[in-house]
Amino acid sequence: MNPAVAKPGDAVTVHAADADCNPRYGQNARIYVSVTDAAGHAFISTTAAMNDAGGFSYQFEVPLTAAPGEASVEAYPFGVDWCDDTGTNNRIRHAEGFSRVSCAARTRPLTITA
Repeated sequence: MNPAVAKPGDAVTVHAADADCNPRYGQNARIYVSVTDAAGHAFISTTAAMNDAGGFSYQFEVPLTAAPGEASVEAYPFGVDWCDDTGTNNRIRHAEGFSRVSCAARTRPLTITA
């Protein structure tokens, strides 16, 4: 994410490089992006384009009403059953060489200044 500190009106870019593990998300893949300010108000809740390997870039403007403090930025593949808690990859049936990954949500802090 760039920058990690922003004030209302600033542009922030959330991005990720392609994965090395060939996740095969497909040509119409989407990423879900949410941003919640320090007061708990979600001011971004949207999807954006993501490539087949999981790479994406999404830019948003910090709204003038965003509460100062530490906001939370989260992004994950949209519409993909990527964690079914069975230990089996249910997206690619009968595939070998895939291992289970953590289902914990990955968030990044964004410090919003006044």
